[in-house]
Amino acid sequence: MRTKGKITEVFSSVQGEGLYFGEEQLFVRFFGCNLKCKFCDTPLDRFTEYEPEELLQEVKLYKNGHCTVAFTGGEPLLQKYFLKAVLKLTKKEGYKNYLETNGILHSALEDVIDYVDIIAMDLKLPSSTGLKDFWHYHRRFLEVASKKEAFLKMVICHSTNEEDLREGLRLIHEVNKFLILILQPNSYEDSQTMREKLELFKDIARDNHITACIIPQLHKKIGIK
Repeated sequence: MRTKGKITEVFSSVQGEGLYFGEEQLFVRFFGCNLKCKFCDTPLDRFTEYEPEELLQEVKLYKNGHCTVAFTGGEPLLQKYFLKAVLKLTKKEGYKNYLETNGILHSALEDVIDYVDIIAMDLKLPSSTGLKDFWHYHRRFLEVASKKEAFLKMVICHSTNEEDLREGLRLIHEVNKFLILILQPNSYEDSQTMREKLELFKDIARDNHITACIIPQLHKKIGIK
């Protein structure tokens, strides 16, 4: 069965988030998301359809200097059949496959994980997103993601409360306490109050034997895509 994927853009930049911040990567942004987080900074209003082989050919145009392809969104796992086909192709070509995901679609991850090298998984705190909690989905997702190299990211807002943080820390401790947690400040809410909250949350994570780092969105700081 041939399948087409909806892709918003393909571009070269540096990774601006998480443990690999500053690394030059090739980004493939998938169209569509299953969530509407209140802090979302990636409005998606257009896409181009690709066959898997067509997308590979576009990726290969950027071959010089790139060894990692970051599949981001939106939410790439919403298009799991297309994603799997592309991951197989890029892996065969020698690329490292880096998946950025909201950490909810665990069944889809199971279908593609053999072809993923690095998983950057969000923990969506309800007091940050303005949505319901996803602890059950995150738990199952993390159990699958832990089979590969992975790290976690929490977006911290002025509205983020300590109760949600502690629930997230309990989940990490129970499933895989060795994963590194990134505390990422909402880039629209920089203030002394936010910086104090981040330091407090980092200390709480440490007290719960979880390694946490505060890493802002680098690409926003230096003004690149």
